[in-house]
Parts: sequence; structure tokens; C-alpha cells
Amino acid sequence: MTPVARRSIRLEFELGLVPTFALYRRGPHDPTMRLSSHELWRAVLTPDGPATVHLVHEGDRLAARAWGPGAARVMDELPSFVGADDDPGALRTSHPVVRDLARRLRGLRIGRSGRVIEALFPAILEQKVTTVEAHGAFRHMCFVWGEPAPGPMKLRLPPAPEVLAAKPYYDYHRFNVPRTKAEVIRAVCARAPKVEEATEMAPVDAEKRLRYFAGVGAWTAAEVAARAFGDPDVVSIGDFHLPHHVSWVLAGEPRSDDDRMLELLEEFRGQRQRVIRLIEAGTSGPPRRAPRARVRAITAI
Repeated sequence: MTPVARRSIRLEFELGLVPTFALYRRGPHDPTMRLSSHELWRAVLTPDGPATVHLVHEGDRLAARAWGPGAARVMDELPSFVGADDDPGALRTSHPVVRDLARRLRGLRIGRSGRVIEALFPAILEQKVTTVEAHGAFRHMCFVWGEPAPGPMKLRLPPAPEVLAAKPYYDYHRFNVPRTKAEVIRAVCARAPKVEEATEMAPVDAEKRLRYFAGVGAWTAAEVAARAFGDPDVVSIGDFHLPHHVSWVLAGEPRSDDDRMLELLEEFRGQRQRVIRLIEAGTSGPPRRAPRARVRAITAI
């Protein structure tokens, strides 16, 4: 199948595909993505229609091909997506662990997808459940309510906002998604054009636009800001595991809370998201004290 668009970018910076783009993958079996150390396949919905983009890292060049009605748009957005405007040098620290992580993961770039619903819908699924449960729901929804992606790779598109908005809440039960989350997803997708306007807003105004919807709190808005807006400083408050991981790496403390995490991250203000990304990409978390939480059936929620 012949690609609709091609582009080759000469990289003036180091680019690690896995540390840069793993943030966008919803689990190891995400049907919208394939990611390795040298190539990325990704299926997206754009205002011009669906597209599949294929990136291959070749030395100091990034070769890109795209298929579908949205191919030209994803090519135009490619520099911002790969973090061409990012400034890793803005992180200046004497902390030995962070300094070492920044050295080892020089290819980690903070880019922006510019896709709010794409980031918001899975983030709502991930609220207050296990990662396995949320990723499973997203995967199955892509197969049942999504469409095949254009191009030669067998990927799936995420469900379109109009599809998610039109489904009654009880149809979400088949994916183990309770009514509370289903109603939030339906509400934000019904106002998708207004939600997508957040990409052009100042960070404070963008957060207000997202949090206008009941059920979209600080954690969910931060998860969107990290992916769609490429905010290098945003911190996801309310995450179950993140405070423990950050405090373990920065202070050797195996258990923590949001207040302690923010205290430890304060010296990196302006670059806190970058530090979090470095920690998550380059270190393991503290030892677990209990078995993983079980995935619950919708009837038990």
C-alpha cells in the first residue's frame, strides 16, 4: 500500500523512540501503536480524518510515512510530536540520580500530540482502577467501536468521539466500565470541538476547560497536559503509585504521598514532568508490600 505522504527530518538532537513515545502507549497490547527502539507505528484520528504514521530512526534522520486522509496533517505536526521544540537543557540539577538519568536518557524528548480527546478518553478509563483493567477496556473498545487504521500495518483506530458520545452508558458495561465513567466519557466526547480548543489555550485556561466537566479532576487534566500539550512541568496529583516511585528514587523513601512528592520535586519546578518521565523510564519503583489489586467485574463495582 503506497503511503499518502513522506517526510524526512534531519535530527539536530538525540531522539530515543521508546522513552519519548512510551507515554502514548496504553499497555503492551495497545492496538493503536507498535513501538520499538528504531521504529514507531501509530494510528490516530485527526480533524481531516484517520491516519497511520510510521517513523523509522536512521542515524541522524527520522524517516516518516503516513497513510489515510489525515496523512498530511500528521506530517505537518511531526516536529512538535517528536519534541523538536523541547529544551532538555532547561533541567539543571546537582541531584546525582537525576543528573545520571538525564545523561543516560538524553534521547527523551517532551513532545505534544495536540489531540485532547485521544489523551482524555483513556485517562478517564484509568481513574481509580488497575492499569491492567483500564488498558484492557481501551483495547477491547478499539476493536469493537474503533475502525481498522489505514496503511499496511494491522492497527486499530481509537473509537471516534461521536461514537463514544452516542453509546448509552449501559453499552460501556461490556468493557467493565461503570456508569460514572461512561457518563464522563459521553459528556466530553459530545463537546469534543470545545474540548480540543484547549490545545490553543494557556495552561491555566486549558486546565479550566478540561475540569469544567464533572469527573475530570486534577489527575486526569495533568495526564492530558503531559501528552496533548507537552507540558514539561505538570505533575499528576492523586496517582496511586507515582509518589512512592518518585520518593524512592529521589530520597530512598519507599512510601510517600502527594505532599512529600511535591516537596521533593520543588527544586525541579518548571521541569517536574521531565524529571518524572526520567524516573519512570530509567528506574524501578520501590518493593511492593502487597499483591497487585484484583481486576473487578462491573457487577462488583
